[in-house]
Amino acid sequence: MDIYERKSKWKWYLAIVGLLIVGITMFYTNHLVNQLSKGEKTQVKLFANALKEEAKKNEEALNNEAAAEVFLNEDVTDFQERLLLLLEGIPVILVNGTGNIDSGMNFGEENDTSIPYLEKELEKMIAAGAVPIDGPEGYTDKIYYKNTQLLTLLQYFPILQFLLISSFIAFGYFTFSSARRAEQNQVWVGMSKETAHQLGTPISAIMGWVDHLRDMYKDDEYLQEVVGELDKDVKRLDLVADRFSKIGSTPKLKTANIYEEIEKIRDYMSRRAARKINFAFPDPSAPPKEVLINAHLFNWVLENLLRNALDAMDGKGTISAKVYEDKEHVCIDVSDTGKGIPPSKFKTVFKPGFSTKKRGWGLGLSLAKRIIETYHSGKIFVAESIPSKGTTFTIKLPKKNISSANNSPT
Repeated sequence: MDIYERKSKWKWYLAIVGLLIVGITMFYTNHLVNQLSKGEKTQVKLFANALKEEAKKNEEALNNEAAAEVFLNEDVTDFQERLLLLLEGIPVILVNGTGNIDSGMNFGEENDTSIPYLEKELEKMIAAGAVPIDGPEGYTDKIYYKNTQLLTLLQYFPILQFLLISSFIAFGYFTFSSARRAEQNQVWVGMSKETAHQLGTPISAIMGWVDHLRDMYKDDEYLQEVVGELDKDVKRLDLVADRFSKIGSTPKLKTANIYEEIEKIRDYMSRRAARKINFAFPDPSAPPKEVLINAHLFNWVLENLLRNALDAMDGKGTISAKVYEDKEHVCIDVSDTGKGIPPSKFKTVFKPGFSTKKRGWGLGLSLAKRIIETYHSGKIFVAESIPSKGTTFTIKLPKKNISSANNSPT
C-alpha cells in the first residue's frame, strides 16, 4: 500500500469518526429536546387548568354572592403574572368557541394584542401540525402553543456544531497543506540546485577529457567516432544539469514552433526505443504553430511522458502525438498503447513519490506538472486511459502568453 492509498484511507477514517461524533451529538440533543418539549407541554396544561379554575370561580360568582365578593376582590394583575410564570416564555394563542382569537401571550407586548399577527402565527402552527390543548368551554376552547426560542435553537445545535467542526477541520487542513506544500517546494528547489551543482564539476572535467582525447587521436577514425558519442552524452548531462538549475527560479520563455520541439524529442527518444515501437508524430514541416515555452524544461516534460509510455508498452506498440487548438490554448496530446492507468489514479500519478515502477522515484510526472503549471501557466492531465489499451496525456499552453510576447517591444 503506497502513501496515497494510506492517506485516502485515513481521510475516510476521520470522516467516519466525525460522522459518529455528529450522530451521537444529534441523538443526545434530540433526547434533550424531547424532554424539554414534554416539560413545555406540561406547563401549557397547567396553564389550561389554571384558566379552567378561574372560569369555575367566575361561574360560582354568578350564582353566589359571597363567592362573587371574593372573586371581585382578587387582583387581576396578580393572576395574569401567575399565568405568565406558568408559561415561562412559551408562546400561546387562545382561541374561543367560535374559532376567533381572543389573545396571545409571550409574542411581545405589541404582538400579543395584534390579531392580524396572531392569525398568521396560528396558521403557521396549524401548518406545522400543532395539536391544541383544551381550555375552559365557553371562555377559551383551544390553546395553541409552539416551542420556545431556546428549544428551537437547541434543535439546530447539532447542525451548527457540525458546520463549526467542519469549518475548523477544513481550515486546519488547508493551513497545514499550504505549509506542507511550501516546505515541499523548498525541498524541491534545494535538491534541484544541489543536484545541478554536484553535476557541474564532473561534467566540466569530462568535457575537458573529451577535448583532450579528440586532440590526441585526430587520425584514429574509430576513436574519433567514440569521442563524438561521448561528447553527445556529456552535452546531454550538461542539459540535465541546466534543467535542474532552473527549478525554483523563473525561467525565460521564448516563442518556439511546437512541431519542431516535438520532433526533437521524437528523434532523441526513437533512437533509444525498441525496434517494435512505432512513433506517429506530426509532420515537422507543417505550418508553424507557435508557443511560448522554455525549451529545456518543456522538452523535459515531453521526455518524461515518452519514457513513461515506453515503460508501459513492454517493447512494442505505438506512441503518437497530436497538436490542436481550442479557444484559449494550444494543446498537445501524447498517447500510447500501453498498460493504462486506473481512473482512481488520474490525479495521484502527478503526486511526488507515486510510481508504478519497482525502482521508480515517482518524481517525473510531479516535475512535469510543476513545469507546465507553475512556469508555463498551462495544464497537464490524464485525458483518457483504458486499462490494457493505452493512455493519453494532454498538455495545454495558453495562447495569451504567445500574443503578449509577440506584441511586446524588442
